[in-house]
Amino acid sequence: MKKLINAVDSILSESLQGLAAIHGDILVLGDEEKFVRRKALTPDKVALISGGGSGHEPLHAGFVGTGMLDAACPGQVFTSPTPDQMLAAVNAVATAAGSLFIVKNYEGDVMNFEMAAEMAETPVATVITDDDVAVPASTYSTGRRGVAGTLIVEKMVGAAAEQGRELNALKSLGDEVNRRTRSMGVALTSCTVPAAGKPTFTLAEDEMEMGVGIHGEPGRRRVKLATADAIADEMMGAILDDLALKSGTPCLLLVNGFGGTPAMELFLMANAARRVMAGRGLSIARGLVGSYVTSLDMAGCSLTVTALDDSLIQLWDAPVHTAALRWG
Repeated sequence: MKKLINAVDSILSESLQGLAAIHGDILVLGDEEKFVRRKALTPDKVALISGGGSGHEPLHAGFVGTGMLDAACPGQVFTSPTPDQMLAAVNAVATAAGSLFIVKNYEGDVMNFEMAAEMAETPVATVITDDDVAVPASTYSTGRRGVAGTLIVEKMVGAAAEQGRELNALKSLGDEVNRRTRSMGVALTSCTVPAAGKPTFTLAEDEMEMGVGIHGEPGRRRVKLATADAIADEMMGAILDDLALKSGTPCLLLVNGFGGTPAMELFLMANAARRVMAGRGLSIARGLVGSYVTSLDMAGCSLTVTALDDSLIQLWDAPVHTAALRWG
């Protein structure tokens, strides 16, 4: 294993300290590094709080800032944060307007966020993301996994929260964006968890894992390596069949790298996905390409499609200023 580390036990702490040092104009570390929060909080606004295991950076801490999250709770690598982390974040950023938890559908995350919600003294609602169409359940989840579509929920709901929308409206919006969003991933190599010191699984030089999860969980099947067009055909076919969109529907396309894939290949995949969408009469009204919901050093990518309307386009276009996303 070759990684830029000092010690396995200190990776998360040192990474968070680096994030806070570089982006100190946007965010600060909470007490005992239990959470990352906005440096400047907005009074009377519903607080958006997310989190999950580390190793998926910039998700979630990289999305803390104006237009997205108020706080993020990082667990150890591929391990859910604990309820006391979420409760500490609520106590640090929540207002009387309440808090909205945005939680990926993994059993540990869902259980621990539920416990924190029960202990909180201010109102809490929860949106659970489950956009992965690859498998109905996996090693970590009951039901579909929450993956890169979580970014889209956080961005849209974050923009609406900045407008002053109340808690129930934000939960309804988050649920609606999640319903409109589907994803699927493919791995060309495994990731290597630092504590394990070796790849999570092994792929031959001519193999890929179709439908892989962001923790390296098995996907639909292991198959021979194919062309980018063939990969996009299968992934987009599964996504679009599930969404069942009418021709002419404007869409958001997110091409997300898993941490070990060059930007050149991600944009090539974007072009392949665009071709499939055009064949079904679907337009790319908005797009995003880059490594945003990663799996440490895994080579591969995921494709995500969200069905848009005019109001969602406005929320996507709204200003955002975080470590990982900035526009407007």
